[in-house]
Amino acid sequence: MNWTKLISPEELATIIDRCVVIDCRHNLLDPDDGPSAYAAQHLPGARFLHQDTDLAGPKNGRNGRHPLPEREQLAARLRAAGLNRDQQLVAYDDHGGMYAGRLWWLARWLGHQQVAVLDGGMSAWKKAGFPTTAELPSPTGGDFNIGDSLAPLVTVERLNAQLGSGELLVVDARARERYAGQSEPIDPVAGHIPGALNRPFQSNLRPDGRFKPAEVLRREFEQLIGHHTPSAIVHSCGSGVTACHNLLAMELAGISGSALYGGSWSEWCADPARPVATGDTP
Repeated sequence: MNWTKLISPEELATIIDRCVVIDCRHNLLDPDDGPSAYAAQHLPGARFLHQDTDLAGPKNGRNGRHPLPEREQLAARLRAAGLNRDQQLVAYDDHGGMYAGRLWWLARWLGHQQVAVLDGGMSAWKKAGFPTTAELPSPTGGDFNIGDSLAPLVTVERLNAQLGSGELLVVDARARERYAGQSEPIDPVAGHIPGALNRPFQSNLRPDGRFKPAEVLRREFEQLIGHHTPSAIVHSCGSGVTACHNLLAMELAGISGSALYGGSWSEWCADPARPVATGDTP
């Protein structure tokens, strides 16, 4: 078993008893929505990890809404979910990978390569005729440990220092209205990092909520980033969650090596000294 990007419902159904499945469903405006959805029904054997706590670290008012968790604490949570070394990990949600992509990136950050997002999530699983359950899995433990990171990360200090140099290109995964500063329902400041391009994460999906074909994604991202190399691309969003969706899409497209700005807009705008751009252009 070695799915490293996406896994289809049909593929997952054949291995579900031999891998660790994590329910990542979430609602940015209602933190109780994910646990409630999980309690009502989930994939057989799936565990639940919460975006605000399990997959994020403590907030201090300056480090964004979903700071990266401590690596060892996250590793402990994955062990508690039953994950072993070299075991397949699968993440799913019901928002086209919007939240599952975060766990995909975090697992790679811990050095775990065998991690994939369920393409189409819960709806695709049910549409394919596979069962769900409200039964909670039995407690178990795994032997997963941290390895060398497979996921580049850019800090706010580096991004701020290189802003305007042309060395880094920021790609913002938020909706165009938030990028342009026309609407900001969550963070206290509207706008985007100066020089950032906009690629809403929904652009990676087909109408049925599954990812576009790799060749389509490659063409679209090549058009977006132009002459920039993958290592010069930094992905951002509101809090470092949906940026991972664009990272996954670029991996699917065969454009590997771009980085995440973990704090993203919610960290950037927490310091009034950092510049802010608005409008539909960088």
